[in-house]
Amino acid sequence: MILESDNSSLRIRVFNAIENAILNNEYAPGESLNELKISTELGVSRTPVRESLMQLELEGLVQNIPNKGAVVVGVSEKDIEDIYAIRTRIEGLAANLCTHAITDEELLALEKIADLQEFYLTKNDIEQIWKLDSDFHKIIYDATRSRPLRFMLTNFHNYIKRARDISFQAEGRAEKSVAEHRAILEAIRQKDATLAEKLTSLHIENAKTNVIDQLHTSTSPEG
Repeated sequence: MILESDNSSLRIRVFNAIENAILNNEYAPGESLNELKISTELGVSRTPVRESLMQLELEGLVQNIPNKGAVVVGVSEKDIEDIYAIRTRIEGLAANLCTHAITDEELLALEKIADLQEFYLTKNDIEQIWKLDSDFHKIIYDATRSRPLRFMLTNFHNYIKRARDISFQAEGRAEKSVAEHRAILEAIRQKDATLAEKLTSLHIENAKTNVIDQLHTSTSPEG
């Protein structure tokens, strides 16, 4: 249940709740979204639910079909491939910009995350490593000092959250990801923008390959 407060923050929370349910596959592709049912589940009126469904349609996660209402489109494998193709290029740029603008505090935060990931690797705690992965990339986004770039990449990260979760369960991926983070950190520390960009693009390309492989495995008849 979502507690009522001011209208703007309520709309944001309702939107986030529905979006997360779609991205986590709680609402499956092809499923109809009933305004009354959702408003009851969330404990809110139908108005913020209706507004959220309209916004989700603009973002391509929902489609309004005549005589059927809002239907979940979700994120397809093609969407994931496209997002990673874009991320490969833009995250490389983000690392480049970050190298020029990062503060000592942000650099220290990146180092702390890399240290923690290596620690959790010894404990085989994949969940903690996965959570820290998002934190690592967020610091780089923030350190670019570019609001449009940060907004775009944060949305992409959110849209492929479930795919990344599946990917991180693959044997050996966590170790490789942690090592790649360490290499990116060292390039940023050395102010080598070209190397930071190259390593980050490779990191995202490796993640893409792993995600697609895992999606195929999880959806195959034997998977």
